[in-house]
Amino acid sequence: KQCAGCGGKIIDRFLLHAMDRYWHTGCLKCSCCQAQLGELGTSCFTKSGMILCKRDYIRLFGSTGTCAACSQAIPASEFVMKAQGNVYHVHCFTCVTCHSRLVPGDRYGIINGSLICEHDFP
Repeated sequence: KQCAGCGGKIIDRFLLHAMDRYWHTGCLKCSCCQAQLGELGTSCFTKSGMILCKRDYIRLFGSTGTCAACSQAIPASEFVMKAQGNVYHVHCFTCVTCHSRLVPGDRYGIINGSLICEHDFP
């Protein structure tokens, strides 16, 4: 069998089968973060000509592919915050009442899709 990644012959003991093609275990990598997909699990994602790990697929295309607060696209190289299936730019992950930025570990609630810090939560 021939590897879809490098074009070389696969003589290894193990190989991967994805997108109807065969791959060396080290050749099937995420187009964004270059993680070897065989080490991350049993699935990979493909869209817009890219092969992606789950994290980068959700970051790029998520539920909508855009920030739930500002509706702007989120580049794959940017860190994000997530809540209830929505993806946010880090700087957009703020309380709708006091506009303070929420960081990992902060307690907050969501009312009608809006983030509210624990101090302003009713």
